Amino acid sequence: MDIALMNWPAVVLGTVLAFGLGMIWFSPIMFGKTWSTGSHGIAPPDSPPVMAMVVQLGGTFLLACLVGMTETNEAIGTAIIGILAVALTVAGMDLFSQKTGKATLVDAGYIVAGGALMIVAQGLL
Repeated sequence: MDIALMNWPAVVLGTVLAFGLGMIWFSPIMFGKTWSTGSHGIAPPDSPPVMAMVVQLGGTFLLACLVGMTETNEAIGTAIIGILAVALTVAGMDLFSQKTGKATLVDAGYIVAGGALMIVAQGLL
């Protein structure tokens, strides 16, 4: 596959939308309190966790690239399988680390919702 054929504006938009969703998703106005309580009472850090945000942005971009590649090849079902695989892997890690079911749903739900935004971005641009 020639990555030059990918819809790069849609990949960037999907990355930005999904990353922005994470900022809202894990905030106190959405699921932040439920996630924190179910994640062994993790308290918000005093300053933004820069390295965690960089890693998250990198992973979000790579997932948006996967969506872009599959859209270019008219195989968006492959992206859906990839998104669900990542969500289930995250859920498995959460359950192994003994997070609550609610915190696990928050984490896995974010992956699915972010992936959906990436797919929508491919359709918009």
